[in-house]
Amino acid sequence: MILIVDDNPSNLYSLQKLLESKNFHVDTAGSGEEALGKALKNDYALIILDVQMPDMDGFEVAETLSDYSKTKEVPIIFLSAVNTDKKFITRGYASGAKDYVTKPVDPEILLLKVKTFYNLQEQNMAMKKTQQNLELEVKGRRESQVTMKSQIDHFHLMLESLPQIAFTVNAEGNIDFVNGKWYEYSDSEQDFPETHPDDLNILEEFERARKKGKSLELEIRIKNVHSQDYRYHLLRVTPVNDEGRIKNWVGTFTDIDGQKKAEKEKDEFLSIASHELKTPLTSIKAYIQLLDRKLKLDKDSSEAGFVAKAQNQIEKLNTLITDLLDVSKIENGKLKINKKPVNLENVISNAIDTILQTHDENKVKIERHGVKPDILIPLDEIRIEQVLINFLTNAIKYSPNNNQVIVTTFVDEEAEEVRVNVTDFGIGIPDFKQEAVFKKFYRVEESSLQFQGMGIGLFICSEIIKQHHGNVGVSSIMNEGSTFYFTLPLN
Repeated sequence: MILIVDDNPSNLYSLQKLLESKNFHVDTAGSGEEALGKALKNDYALIILDVQMPDMDGFEVAETLSDYSKTKEVPIIFLSAVNTDKKFITRGYASGAKDYVTKPVDPEILLLKVKTFYNLQEQNMAMKKTQQNLELEVKGRRESQVTMKSQIDHFHLMLESLPQIAFTVNAEGNIDFVNGKWYEYSDSEQDFPETHPDDLNILEEFERARKKGKSLELEIRIKNVHSQDYRYHLLRVTPVNDEGRIKNWVGTFTDIDGQKKAEKEKDEFLSIASHELKTPLTSIKAYIQLLDRKLKLDKDSSEAGFVAKAQNQIEKLNTLITDLLDVSKIENGKLKINKKPVNLENVISNAIDTILQTHDENKVKIERHGVKPDILIPLDEIRIEQVLINFLTNAIKYSPNNNQVIVTTFVDEEAEEVRVNVTDFGIGIPDFKQEAVFKKFYRVEESSLQFQGMGIGLFICSEIIKQHHGNVGVSSIMNEGSTFYFTLPLN
């Protein structure tokens, strides 16, 4: 808006109409005092100020306006019909004017000057507003940086107080913080602790988890830089998400060496006991088979039924002992995985056929869904079939009222992995217990009284899949069923 100041109403009117004809918004003042009041109250892009006014002339008005921060930058054009000498023009510029125009005024020239100063002032105001916004943004960012630094310092202080080895890794996979405990097992904050030659490589396992965006949990032996001893630690590395993307990773090494020694003693006992039980059990099995052949009993006789039941119980006992031996091998790192290119669909078909042959086909129904992965995958055929048979057996076992099972396969080309689901419609597992079912000797209380078992089958399956660099998991709804699954990398 433009303010015109003149004590002559006719001059005000003519100038106002001239500027309004060019679509300028115009305000007027009939005296210097009125002009000052309006200038302090409103925002003007330009002031056209008459020099000759009673009480307070234009020079005094301009000098006063230049003293106020709000108005000192507003451009002023002086209009004068009397004071045309050089000294008056010089005083006009000295008092803060941008131009000095003498009367009579050429309308076209005045309009050109008004447009020029008006546009310049509009640009100056826009630039000031932009500058203010930038200053506010810079201030906000500085405050955010201070707050963030304070939060990071507090977080690092918490990590320093932990009894575990603690560290953080940035989104690119580089270690950017370690606590004091780290240096007991590593000389450099950029290098992970040295692992036992028989254990997995920490960096390789973390990179595999980082590419998938998933947490890493690993039991591993790391070397103490002072004693040179290897101690078992539980490594956990968890991603920190920020608005849908991984910002960084937080990891800890928890010393579990004492726990592992106690477990080793228990596993050694289980291993010895299992081996000792295996020999007489094999003899019992052989004698029962000889007795069956020798007696040549009628299949419908009660005696034949007793022999069949004895053989069935021997097989169950043999399976339990075999599982205990597998647990012992896993704990001692002796569970061998012999990978070779195998057609996964053939493995799945063989497992389904095995289940159907050992169960009543009229009661058990297994459906095959999804894309059939008719591809070669590097895997241990016997061990993967063992996993499938375990999943299928559990699906039937824990679905006493509905023996329908669905086996579904998915091939994810982007993730370069294949996923196998085994779905039942049985009793289900509570949400808060689903993560624990793959732990050694864990049994869900709700099913432990109704169904027999030692709680080691799923643990063995989990370890087999881990050694194939895959993942296992379960999703379940109580009284509706469960889906157990595992993934295998295509390469």
